[in-house]
Amino acid sequence: MSDQIYVIGHVNPDTDSIAAALGYAWLLRERDKAPAVAARAGAVNPQTAWVLKRLNLDAPILFTDASPRFESIMQRLDTIRPENQLGAAWTLASRTGGIAPVVGEDGKPFGIINGLSLFKYFTETLGPRPGDTTVREMMSASCREAADTAVPKYAANAKIRDMLNKILRDEYNDYWVVDESGRYLGIAHQREVLNPPRLKIILVDHNEPRQAIAALDEADLLEILDHHRLGNPSTHQPIRFTVDVVGSTSTLVSELTAEAGLSMPPALAGALLAGLLADTLILTSPTTTARDNDAAQRLARWAFVGGSPLEGETIESYGKAILSAGAGLSNRDPKDVVSTDIKSYDSGGFKFAVAQAEVTDLLQLTEHLQLLCSALDDLRDKRGLDFAMLLITDIVRGSSRLLVSGSAPPILDDLPYPPLSDGTRDAPGVVSRKKQLLPVVLGLLER
Repeated sequence: MSDQIYVIGHVNPDTDSIAAALGYAWLLRERDKAPAVAARAGAVNPQTAWVLKRLNLDAPILFTDASPRFESIMQRLDTIRPENQLGAAWTLASRTGGIAPVVGEDGKPFGIINGLSLFKYFTETLGPRPGDTTVREMMSASCREAADTAVPKYAANAKIRDMLNKILRDEYNDYWVVDESGRYLGIAHQREVLNPPRLKIILVDHNEPRQAIAALDEADLLEILDHHRLGNPSTHQPIRFTVDVVGSTSTLVSELTAEAGLSMPPALAGALLAGLLADTLILTSPTTTARDNDAAQRLARWAFVGGSPLEGETIESYGKAILSAGAGLSNRDPKDVVSTDIKSYDSGGFKFAVAQAEVTDLLQLTEHLQLLCSALDDLRDKRGLDFAMLLITDIVRGSSRLLVSGSAPPILDDLPYPPLSDGTRDAPGVVSRKKQLLPVVLGLLER
């Protein structure tokens, strides 16, 4: 686990974030022979779930926190039963570095035999004058008599940092690592607990700590590959840092693949193409560049080959299916609408978040407006934000409506989007949160 490199996107991952993680992890394995693994920092949204199912791909592994856990430092040592003789424990300890884990028939820890527990047992049993007792006689006693049964137990998925104070108070050198049912998994040593291996992380499709996996500062950040504004975290050492002006991170991954003289497998190429088309609204968003168009053609050539899951598709037909899979309000909980595709920001002394949802017709908004406004206010309060916004985008007509939570600062009254009678703001032609809405909001907050 400590050797692996986790390629991971932002929290509340969208299709581009998931696809870029899958694609870049593949490229690192194929090009660099690196032990790269795709990961995600949250649940996949309906659009991404549709894409993965269409391509017969598994979602990346879920990683919500980079803080080291006990499972990363444990060693599964051999064990003995409580009824075994001490001689067996002595033999085992000679192979394990001086300890013999004693585990019951039910798989749960009973105690640990080590030099200190043996000395204590012999002292209590034989007294200060052992007399004529032989080593053979001492070694014939049962392990249950000499085991230290007070050794602390820690769950494999528990964060080491949360237990450090207790570990230092207990003054033990070895600890049990157990599963959710309290059964033996391994042994952890204090020297590893105090200096656990740091996860190796590569961030894709984001570079801001507020959007990153939790406890990123406890990991080794190796690289960032992104296409958003700068808000990058500090690092302990120089890293490879790529932020480029393109419509999707999937574009960057496809370019790096081509530069290496490689071609992506059809299903992975289809995932990257989905990320590109979703982020650029089928190459119509203001964020779209000539490089995105080139990347789309390249990925289509790799993805639409005979025998692939996308055989017979075109960029247009595949793009429309992707956007339709993620659009609509009727079958979604308002809480999910305002929290699935959301990004947090800190500017001008304000903490705020901007969510975006896609529909095929803005008329859908009318019947859901009240519930969406309530969900937006709840989200603001729950996350301790100064205000929150929701951009509802009509992906067919290329226009949006903007919802702003009730506590928005007065400066936002100057937004260039006319207020409507239902309390929303009309944003004709606005489809990009990153390139159209956010710069306007930041300009007002920072002036």
